[in-house]
Amino acid sequence: MHFFSVFTLLTLLHVLIIIGVSYRIIKVRLPVATSLAWLILVFFLPMVGAIAYLVLGEKRLGGKFMERTRTIKDRYDSWLQNLPPKILCDPQRLSPEARSISRLAETAVNIPALSGSRLQLYDAAETILRAMVRDIDRAKRFCHLEFYIWAEGGMADEVGAALLRAAGRGVTCRVLLDAIGSAGFRKSRLVEQIKTGGIEVAFALPVSTTSVFKVRPDLRLHRKIAVIDGSTGYTGSFNLVDPRFFKQDAGVGEWVDAMVRLDGPGALALNALFRWDWEVETGRDLDASAAGGDFGADFQAGETVVQVIPSGPGMTGNSIYQLLLLSIYSAQREIVVTTPYFVPDEAVSTALLTAAERGVKVKVIIPEHNDSRLVHYTCRSYFDDMLNAGIRIFGFKSGLLHTKSVVVDRHVALFGSVNLDIRSFWLDFEVTLAVYCPDFAKRLLALQDKYIKDSIPLDLQTWRQRPGSERFLENMARLASPLL
Repeated sequence: MHFFSVFTLLTLLHVLIIIGVSYRIIKVRLPVATSLAWLILVFFLPMVGAIAYLVLGEKRLGGKFMERTRTIKDRYDSWLQNLPPKILCDPQRLSPEARSISRLAETAVNIPALSGSRLQLYDAAETILRAMVRDIDRAKRFCHLEFYIWAEGGMADEVGAALLRAAGRGVTCRVLLDAIGSAGFRKSRLVEQIKTGGIEVAFALPVSTTSVFKVRPDLRLHRKIAVIDGSTGYTGSFNLVDPRFFKQDAGVGEWVDAMVRLDGPGALALNALFRWDWEVETGRDLDASAAGGDFGADFQAGETVVQVIPSGPGMTGNSIYQLLLLSIYSAQREIVVTTPYFVPDEAVSTALLTAAERGVKVKVIIPEHNDSRLVHYTCRSYFDDMLNAGIRIFGFKSGLLHTKSVVVDRHVALFGSVNLDIRSFWLDFEVTLAVYCPDFAKRLLALQDKYIKDSIPLDLQTWRQRPGSERFLENMARLASPLL
C-alpha cells in the first residue's frame, strides 16, 4: 500500500510539473519551434526539462538591469535626436535598397545613418592589434574597450601595456568584458596590473549559483568595440586574443577574424553604445567628456555612410534579425555571407532559399571544422536544401573562420559580431555596422573572395554520398537548433 502511495504521489508530481511548465511555455509566447522543443523535452523528461527551462527558457535579465535600461533610455534618445544635422545622412543619397535598410534600422534602434566616416578593413590579428595599440598610444582623453573575450598571452598583452601607458599620462581608460567569455582573464595577472594602473574594469552579466533562476546565464555580451577619444573606433568579429595562443587545443587551427577601423561620426555612435552598456552594467553615468566628438569640421573624416546597429534581449530586441531578413529579400543579384556558425531559423533559411530560387547568386563561407561538434552537425543539416536550391557553400580550411559579414548586391555591407545563428539573433548582445558604400563593399568582397580561394567548395553529388550515420547525426542535431 505504501509503495502505491509513493507511486501515486510521484505520478501526480510528474503530471503537475508537465502541466505547470507547459502552461508557462505557452503563456510567454516563444517562437513556435522553440516552444515545441521545450514542450517535448518537458513531456519526456519532466524534471530535467523543468529545471532547464527555468534556467534557460526565457530571456530574463534581472530587475536591476531592466530598471537601469528604462531609466537611461530617454536620456540617450534625446542625445541621438540632437545630433548635428551635418553628420546625419540624407536618405536621398542612398540607393533604394540601402534606404529601406537604413529606415528599418533607425526605427528599430533609434540610431540614424551617419555620413562622414573613413573606414579601413583589417583582416589579420597582428595588423588589428598593432593598429589598436598605435591608436591607444595617441589617445589624449579616453579609451573605451568592450569585448566578449580578452585572453592573456602574446600580442594581446600589448593592448594592456598600451592602456597602462595611456593611464599613466592621464588618459581615462575603461574596459568592459563579458563575465563568462573573459572568465579566465578575470583571474589573470594582467587584469590586476591594469586595475592597479588606474584602469576601470567591469565584467558584464556575471553569473552565480544564486542568480541562475533570476537572470538567464547564457545571455552574453558578445560585442567587440574599441573607441579612442570619440573620433576613432573599431568593431567586427575580433576578440582581444592572439590567435597563436588562443584555444590551440580545440583542433581547428588559429581563429581568422576581421575588424573595421573607422574615423569620424561612426566612432561617435560606437562610443554611445559603449556608454550605454557601461552605465547599464555599473550604474555609473559617464561624464560629458566621455561623450566624444566635438562635431568640428575635422570630425568628418571621409565620405562613407555608416549605421551602428545594436541588438540583444534588452531594449534593442531583434533588430538585426529583421535587418538581415530585409537585406536578403531586397537582394537582386548577389548575397555573400561569411559566418563561423551557420544555424539559421526557418525564416532566414526560407529567405536564403527563396533568394537563390529567384536567381540571386548566394554564397555561404563557413569554417571546414568547427569548435562545437553540436553546431558542426546542426550546420551540416541545412546543406541539402541549400545545395539543391543552387546556394554555393565553401568550407574554409585554414583555421576557424570567425569573420561575420554579409554583402548584398555589391553595395550594402553588414559587418560586426553577429553570427548567422539563432543565438546571435535572439540571445546575445551584438553590434553590426551597416555600411552603405560600394567601395567598402568591394573591399569586403575581396576579403570574402580571399576566403573562398582558401576553401573547399561543397559539391552536391559528393555531399549526397556521405554515410547514413552522418545524416542521422545531422538530423538529430537539427532538432536541438531551436534551443542552441
